[in-house]
Amino acid sequence: MQPVRPGRQGRAHHRRARGHRTVSTAIDNRLDRRFTALKAAGRTGLVPFITAGDPAPELTVPVMHALVAAGADVIELGMPFSDPMADGPVIQHASERALRHGVSVAQVLEWVRAFRRDDAETPVVLMGYLNPVEIMGVERFAASAADAGVDGVLLVDCPIEEDATAAPLREAGLRRILLTAPTTAEARLQRACELAEGFLYYVSFAGITGAARLSVDAIAERVADIRKRSRAPVAVGFGVRDADSARAIAAFADAVVIGSALVESLAGSEDAGQVEQRVRTFLEPIRTALDR
Repeated sequence: MQPVRPGRQGRAHHRRARGHRTVSTAIDNRLDRRFTALKAAGRTGLVPFITAGDPAPELTVPVMHALVAAGADVIELGMPFSDPMADGPVIQHASERALRHGVSVAQVLEWVRAFRRDDAETPVVLMGYLNPVEIMGVERFAASAADAGVDGVLLVDCPIEEDATAAPLREAGLRRILLTAPTTAEARLQRACELAEGFLYYVSFAGITGAARLSVDAIAERVADIRKRSRAPVAVGFGVRDADSARAIAAFADAVVIGSALVESLAGSEDAGQVEQRVRTFLEPIRTALDR
């Protein structure tokens, strides 16, 4: 499925592109505060990913609170999409289950709003694909997300070459999270490092989420190069599955992202008590490993 890219809207975004960084950096953001605090404390950030609406729509907000209680520093909340090209089978199936429940972008934003009633500090990053955002309208989505309490947005299929499309996100005070990978070309990597804000997400290998083939030495070398070029913190994800792999990445990254293994552990949960127990069992050993 190809993302819808309305020409008139895209041209309007292009006209705004030159000034977007000045607007964005002037607006206070929870992500910036959190990573500043982590650096001051000498701690590695823990960024768990869940799919909104899975294992059940009514459990999304309880899962988010359980993640924080178990040590999450930032929550990455996946917006379900019918063609999640960067995701492996575990997250694909989670999206399918959520879509069967009728989960929409608007509903995801309402869950963030509900989360904010009891948690005004933990940063929330929405991860998803461009098509649903453009269907809603990028400007409308950006304003609604900021109003709900979202702090950053990661659009997997919105490349740097179309950065103007994301201008409304920055204008609304949201951080646009960029992806880089081992296969990222030199010119594009340099551009990503220059534009990075919130944090730069480094994909640990060329492939889909959930695979288990970390080459720690190669990742460390690449992350060191990125950190020389960018002022933004670097978070490493894809292939991080447990305390051991998280601890290995924590030796050189500012944050560790863990998704598929967590989503898999939550699958089939039936109530809030069960998801809280599963989150605690899965995440607390990882938090302990990072803090050591």
